Amino acid sequence: MTRTCFALSFASSRHKATLKSRVAAVEENPHVRQSRTRETRSRARLRLGLSLFLLLALPLAGQQRRRDPLSPLEVDKIRDSAMEPAIRLKLYLEFARARLDKLQQAHAAEKAADRAQQTHDALQDFLDIYDELNENVDTFADRGSDLRKALKPVIEADTEFGSKLRAFKATLANSKEDTSTFDFLLDSAIEAVDGGAKDHRSLLAEQEESFKHKKSGGHKEQ
Repeated sequence: MTRTCFALSFASSRHKATLKSRVAAVEENPHVRQSRTRETRSRARLRLGLSLFLLLALPLAGQQRRRDPLSPLEVDKIRDSAMEPAIRLKLYLEFARARLDKLQQAHAAEKAADRAQQTHDALQDFLDIYDELNENVDTFADRGSDLRKALKPVIEADTEFGSKLRAFKATLANSKEDTSTFDFLLDSAIEAVDGGAKDHRSLLAEQEESFKHKKSGGHKEQ
């Protein structure tokens, strides 16, 4: 029994040694070494290529970001009104209205070579400013600010903006102009104003109810 176990152990050891020698022989084979070297170099080149691509893509992504829709002077005005909801929201309405005027002017310049791009940019600026208006309304509402007075001109402007955008779309429908560069933006702007108008009316109703109860509660405590 002992001899048999010893024989099996010896045979296993010889088998392992044979396998190791074969592996070593394969590794020493110049063709195998060259193949592995080429594979390693290919992986290294791939990693280098990906790294270079990412390094080049980051600046390009930054260049493709939309420009700030507000001018430096407009930004200063917004910053100075940070704590005044009525003034701040009124400024956003003023800036959004100016972009719609710019939209009409750009589209009226029929001989301008970049007419479609100017129309696109004016729509994009209006949409960005209107989005910022909504973000500010939400921020002030979350703080518990009384927006009853500030929301009334906003709701009036929603009606004005929606009418102007729809009239502009109707004008395009009656013309043969290629509007593919700004069709989506125009529809997005109309949808944003419609949604904003609904939200603003809802918020005004909530605040009127909320502050009415606060006022009546204060009288009862007295």
